[in-house]
Amino acid sequence: MELDFVKLKEIKPVLSGYIRETQELLKLAPVPDEKTVHDVRVLMKKSRAVMKLIASQMDEESFNREYLTFREVGRITRSWRETSVHRKTLKELKKDYPEVFTLLGANEKLESLMKKPEIPEEPAVGLKDDLENIDEILNKAGFRVRFRNMNIFDPKILLNELDKTYISVVDKYLICRNNPKPVNLHKFRKRAKDFLYQLFFFRALNPSVVKALEKKLDLLTQNLGKFNDLAQLIDILEYKYSGLTGQPALDELILLIHDEQDRYLSKVWPTAYKVFCPGQKLVNLLGFRILMI
Repeated sequence: MELDFVKLKEIKPVLSGYIRETQELLKLAPVPDEKTVHDVRVLMKKSRAVMKLIASQMDEESFNREYLTFREVGRITRSWRETSVHRKTLKELKKDYPEVFTLLGANEKLESLMKKPEIPEEPAVGLKDDLENIDEILNKAGFRVRFRNMNIFDPKILLNELDKTYISVVDKYLICRNNPKPVNLHKFRKRAKDFLYQLFFFRALNPSVVKALEKKLDLLTQNLGKFNDLAQLIDILEYKYSGLTGQPALDELILLIHDEQDRYLSKVWPTAYKVFCPGQKLVNLLGFRILMI
């Protein structure tokens, strides 16, 4: 006999788990490595996506307190990630296009970006303060979540909030498809990640279809992320083409970077069209047969 209802994944244990896992990761070593920083930032993005999902069923003060906590952790860790990403991106380009880097010769900015800093045994004063601050504010957030009643959330309202997120992603998709500037693509990626992380709580409605969609969205956002990493690299290099300036090797490097960006976008657009085509309804996309939740 088929059940006439399905139960969504509980939010409280998941959100508490994100907070706890973040704290545990940052205590693995005195100085967090690149993978740790990446994983921490993902957990905080997931936490912010959860808060957006439940925002309409919380008072504004409580929502702001938790959301701003998770955003603050993201702000603190942003600079930790950016340096390592620039280095990794440049090394991959050098591996694929060694001749261009040979022609570039000694370039102080490039060499500085590609140089891997030595990881000290103990964190510097500023980093130590940041780590202590993160642990303190997450302790408080974890305590508040622990004693908050999260069994009162109406699942139909949650589904409505997921639909609002979906509509927002469709809007960002159309904006960047008509004007594919890096800033527009970055906004599309951020909203698509919100949608991806919120979908997790709705798997029970149609497990195979939702998981397949999550897989597509994960790949889509990864490709958008790689596009964005390359865009940031161009920015950090402060490159502006203003005619033949006697830097043909640098001009060629930037062209190759744009080629890489085009390749990533070519993988994004077909999936984005299928998932976020205007006029499509979320419930049809997810194939819900049972809407009693």
